[in-house]
Amino acid sequence: MFNTFDEALSWLNGRLKFGIKPGLERMEWLLEALGHPEKKMKAVHVAGTNGKGSTIAFIRSILHEAGYTAGTFTSPYIVTFNERISVDGIPISDEEWMALFNEIAPLVLELEKTELGAATEFEIITACAFLYFATYRKTDFVIFETGLGGRLDSTNVVNPILTVITSIGRDHTAILGDTLEEIAAEKAGIIKQGVPVLTAVHQREAAGVIKRKAAEKGALYISLQETCDIYGELSLPDGERFSLKTPEQQYEQLETGLIGTHQRQNASLAVLAAEWLAAENYADISREALRAGLKKAAWAGRFEKVLEQPLTYIDGAHNKEGVGRLAETVAAHFGDRNIHVCFSALKDKPYQDMICEIEAFASSVHFTSFDFPRAESAQKLYEQSRACHKTRDENIDSVFRFIEEKAADEKAVVIITGSLYFISAVRAALKR
Repeated sequence: MFNTFDEALSWLNGRLKFGIKPGLERMEWLLEALGHPEKKMKAVHVAGTNGKGSTIAFIRSILHEAGYTAGTFTSPYIVTFNERISVDGIPISDEEWMALFNEIAPLVLELEKTELGAATEFEIITACAFLYFATYRKTDFVIFETGLGGRLDSTNVVNPILTVITSIGRDHTAILGDTLEEIAAEKAGIIKQGVPVLTAVHQREAAGVIKRKAAEKGALYISLQETCDIYGELSLPDGERFSLKTPEQQYEQLETGLIGTHQRQNASLAVLAAEWLAAENYADISREALRAGLKKAAWAGRFEKVLEQPLTYIDGAHNKEGVGRLAETVAAHFGDRNIHVCFSALKDKPYQDMICEIEAFASSVHFTSFDFPRAESAQKLYEQSRACHKTRDENIDSVFRFIEEKAADEKAVVIITGSLYFISAVRAALKR
């Protein structure tokens, strides 16, 4: 059907016109046609407003250090489309993607003829992930990240051994609801009958929703906030240091390979996941493997250093809570530096609140836009800002001029943040 990867990718991109269609009926149809690959793997299912990717990176790295292969399905991509499906952090090849598309496409066309209608882009790549890990390359574990919400997300057809809910914040409110309780209910929709749920959710109302859903499903509920103590916290030049006391163990001076004060929480949640997998005899994970896994974990676009002079980072803080965590990280690492921010966002994000958070710590802000249908204009972002030192340019290349202008200032730190699609485009250009 497809002779080249580009041809297959073009077909997939053509499905974007079908937008977001919450619901599991089309996924269930596809997976039945494929012989239920979702039942042929040991899966961990991860949902949450922020922290999903980093938590997955920590769990994956711990498993790798313990000698296990771990597949991941994540979105959106930062470096290359292929990374959506990865094994031990290595994206699958163009040839493997093309084979998956060639197997899936006839079923997608058949599905369109039914009353269920056309499959979306995300549904297709989710089905590809299930197919890949069930038949193309079997791994010891597969970690699935929800795309949007949880209850009606395409990934929620998985039969996991463990579920994880990282955090709750106000994002995608038009789809998930306006209150933390409503959003928590959507995230808690991934909880399955008798399958334990680990969570780092700290808001009382949201945590209560998750706890009640776990009780309804007869699922063990383990709260990081209620059962663990994080102490001895310190920001390092290339990561974070902290000590952790869980119900089972005490770990002194753990270090992460990811920068950000919030990474201490994400890493702690990964430790809880590793402890549970070990306790239930799914994996043999030593303290040494756990410690090394946290230290070696890497995740593109999460406070990632991309230039030395001027010191430049990219960070996918794409909602208000994400920018709040970025502010904490800046204060912990660069309290005495001049912070210059390049920002772009999608039209459907609460960017007014995000800009307000950025202005509290930035010496200057540059607004731009990028080539994406839902990208907001630099002009509209600029109009929302009250910063004394602000600039705008619709062309994304203006980011590089902004960086160059700061090179003479030894105390300058440039942070490129906002939409994940935006930082992906900037990262690709910087790496070139």
